[in-house]
Amino acid sequence: MEVEIPRVQGCDLEENAEEKFPTSNANGTYCSGKSFPAVDLVADKLHKLLGSGFEWIMIIREALKSCYGVLAFGLGFKNKFVNPQELVLLQRWNKILQVLCVVSLSLDPLFCYLLIVNDENKCLRLDTRLGNIAILLRSVIDFFYLFRIIFQFRASITIITPSQASGTGRNESITEPPAFVGIYLLLWFLLDILVILPLPQVVVIFIIPRLNDSRVFNAIKSLNFIVILQYVLRVLRISSWLKKATRTSGILAETAGAKAAFNLFLYMLASHVVGAFWYLFSIERKTACWRQVCKNHAGSEYCSLYCGDDIFGATTLLNDSCSAKTPNSTLFDFGIYSDALKSGVINSADFLQKISYCFWWGLQNLSSLGQSLKTSTYVWEIYFSVVISISGLVLFAFLIGNMQTYLQSKTARLEKMRLKGQEIELWMAFHSLPRKLKKRIRQYEKYKWQETRGINVENFLQNLPRDLRRDTKRHLCSGPLSKVPVLQNMNKRLLDAICELLKPVLYIEHSFIFRKEDPLDEMLFITHGKVLAYSSSTCGEGANSLEKGDFYGEELLDWVLKTCPAPALSNLPISTKTVRAETKVELFALKANDLKHVVSKFWWLFSKELRNSNSFGLQQWQPRAACVLQTAWRRHKREKLQKSPRLAKEGSLSAADHHAVSETQHK
Repeated sequence: MEVEIPRVQGCDLEENAEEKFPTSNANGTYCSGKSFPAVDLVADKLHKLLGSGFEWIMIIREALKSCYGVLAFGLGFKNKFVNPQELVLLQRWNKILQVLCVVSLSLDPLFCYLLIVNDENKCLRLDTRLGNIAILLRSVIDFFYLFRIIFQFRASITIITPSQASGTGRNESITEPPAFVGIYLLLWFLLDILVILPLPQVVVIFIIPRLNDSRVFNAIKSLNFIVILQYVLRVLRISSWLKKATRTSGILAETAGAKAAFNLFLYMLASHVVGAFWYLFSIERKTACWRQVCKNHAGSEYCSLYCGDDIFGATTLLNDSCSAKTPNSTLFDFGIYSDALKSGVINSADFLQKISYCFWWGLQNLSSLGQSLKTSTYVWEIYFSVVISISGLVLFAFLIGNMQTYLQSKTARLEKMRLKGQEIELWMAFHSLPRKLKKRIRQYEKYKWQETRGINVENFLQNLPRDLRRDTKRHLCSGPLSKVPVLQNMNKRLLDAICELLKPVLYIEHSFIFRKEDPLDEMLFITHGKVLAYSSSTCGEGANSLEKGDFYGEELLDWVLKTCPAPALSNLPISTKTVRAETKVELFALKANDLKHVVSKFWWLFSKELRNSNSFGLQQWQPRAACVLQTAWRRHKREKLQKSPRLAKEGSLSAADHHAVSETQHK
């Protein structure tokens, strides 16, 4: 079966990641192993040539084949249809891209640490090892980011839908209205292109090593501007994606703990970013001091700022004017960057030392709202301090607020759990329950509380509107119900009626659900956990493992069908196996009385299903059919008699009908 991808609303993939897609024709499946023969050919030849020990080549081949369908849809290869397996892969890739986008926010500040001050020769050099790592990571993330842009661009201008006008049932591409496409192209698409441009890589690799004197200083300022601009744009774009993702998927939407953890992550990330920019701005101020001294002493020897040049400049003069250990604020005031110069962090090639010190500086000043910052009169330094103060105030307020909400909600839940535990302890003490039984009850209540957080699941489902309750239970139990042989081809109304009567039940680890030869009074539909069903006491031969999507208790349904129309609940079938919860188990139970009610209400559906079956005879259905026919005939007769006085006046009744009417009126 094939599915078609509908229009991505608002040009965002995550809003449509969980939608149900209509079926289409079976033409055009392209994401399979046969769709990418070049990968198979090259991988097989390399594996044969290199021999054993290079199995990773085959792993790469399978990975390329698996993601080929996603790339084909995004790049427009062949047609635009994917099957359900490819759709799951597409949704998985979307989640991976979201994680990579968040990771990229932590990696971009690495470009701020690439420059190192050589204080001995009074010049700058690049940390090539860190530069290669930063460029590689940024390029990998930009590759996936580019794929996301291509997919969103194609999804924004194309609708893939069955053509109903022609009546052919074929699928055609229909372009979006120009206004909708224009909004995306002029706003989000342009923003995505600006975010993905490899400007920091170009500046670091090709520009800075080839410049000297003032041009190096201008290149550093350009690097500052590019990194800040792209980082702000990336934050805006990724925040919009995350906002839509949390709204549609519910991640971080309601739980106070998740909100608090996310705000703590943002606080740590902001500290990392502030520290990185502080490091880069410190180097800029250091080079600005060198440049100012060189300009003021034009008669001195030539000043070079990059260590790759042949001339290193006026070392003695720069030591006197731009020394970090004995700063002279009258000549040049470093302001908030003096700590970076005094600590020597800008001279260190130890990346872990640099990032740790700068992270601590950022965290300290965000937490203190920048109160300890002593700025100079340099305008951009003042604005940077203002941003630190405002950012610290906002982030700290969000963090404290969400932490307080989380702690209050947790305290309220714990207090509720404590009061309920006291009531249970008093009840068990009043009835003098044995110690082992008390322990089992405590374990069950603890597990139930951990799973439901104090919510009565049955009452919660019962309080939902009918359509929501039906859809929720259908979603949870459609898998197990579809595995019951008798119910596989049943009417949707019947399955909805069964879902309406299902009751949620929780079982703790190693608890017994049924013991052998116990009355089988309910069917079980497992939604979470693992259940073991075995016939012998040793759990060996004949043991069946039931997991999510499985069911148990088909014998009860067979018994109800055989004894219909009036099964005696006092004569229930016997369980032939012992059923035990191997792990913590969540399931839905269908009681025997409820199953009897469903079979009695939809008896004709079961009779049609079992008509060609040799397992059951149809004699037991004859009384039910006769009863239904008699009831229908009486209802028809009663309606006819109610209309008979008017028909009698028109002379349309027979003599027998007149006699029946007169008897009815006499009564």
